[in-house]
Amino acid sequence: MAGTPRRVDRAIRTVRASAAAVYTAMTDPDALAAWLPPEGMTGRIDRFDARPGGGYRMVLTYLDPGAGRGKTSRTEDVTEVVFAELLSGKRVVQRIGFASPDPGFAGTMTMTWTLTEGPEGTLVAVEATDVPRGIDQAVHEQALASSLANLAAHVEG
Repeated sequence: MAGTPRRVDRAIRTVRASAAAVYTAMTDPDALAAWLPPEGMTGRIDRFDARPGGGYRMVLTYLDPGAGRGKTSRTEDVTEVVFAELLSGKRVVQRIGFASPDPGFAGTMTMTWTLTEGPEGTLVAVEATDVPRGIDQAVHEQALASSLANLAAHVEG
């Protein structure tokens, strides 16, 4: 019996910086807190351990409490992230769990960030798999694109 097709949310962007600079921004807690929150949110990292098996806890807060529905509380999304793979300048794989009382946000989402250096900069592709059913795909892909735009602004200087 064939299973349900696996949902994959995606975004891609060329960042005008080296793959090394992009990778550094993905593995530095201050940089990550600056660029990862999508438009309309701020981020705070409570702990950080950049090694495979390590990870971080991030609290994302909506700037306008009425603009979105937080997964953890009305105004916040709290995530526990484990680094499944860190391949310098090439790839970052994260396993993300949401702290939420809502079963629609249960489970572990995997985000794979792939960096491909080229003549125009670094092509950054992100794929999210096993996305909790409570996360709207169009909204999530818009948030991923927003984070990539923030990443570009952060590393392009």
